[in-house]
Amino acid sequence: MRAVVQRVASASVTVDGKVISDIARGLMVLVGIGTDDTPADVDILSNKILCLRVFSDASGTMWKTSVKDIAGEVLCVSQFTLMANTTKGNKPDFHRAMSTESSRQLYDVFLDKMKQLYVADRIKDGQFGAMMNVSLTNEGPVTFTLDTRKFEYVLPPNGGGATEKGGKKRAEPGDAASKPAGSTPTTLDSGAVGP
Repeated sequence: MRAVVQRVASASVTVDGKVISDIARGLMVLVGIGTDDTPADVDILSNKILCLRVFSDASGTMWKTSVKDIAGEVLCVSQFTLMANTTKGNKPDFHRAMSTESSRQLYDVFLDKMKQLYVADRIKDGQFGAMMNVSLTNEGPVTFTLDTRKFEYVLPPNGGGATEKGGKKRAEPGDAASKPAGSTPTTLDSGAVGP
């Protein structure tokens, strides 16, 4: 599963000229469901969204509080286009997106899980499968991409790096072996989430 999470002052969804859902301060979440996603992906993504510290604390220090900590709202919108493959040609390929009915069912599981983990009436939704106009005011702007299946390029606390099968150390972005001499070390974060 993939999600684009935006910290917002407000957001709303309009269908056929009528506002069907809106929130005040909180998170706007676009959700894409892939062909091989399962309830395990739902658990990972819902927990990460609700616990991600993207808000300031009372003293104004950034990255200290989650949407739950500020009693914010969450507006979720299903968006199959997040699963597009754009590597070949200019026409997006959506074969990685789950079929409509299966996706609808897993998306409902996702919404139910979000409501179970938080306050049900603070989790809002668009209209699955409809042509929606989504409006929002992004605070910051602050936007994150989350993916339950991508490897996150960070070194473990012991600094040992990831290993391949057989125990051989794999070169990682950020490793000295993967950088030109004299370059400044950096850590790359793909936005992936894991258990």
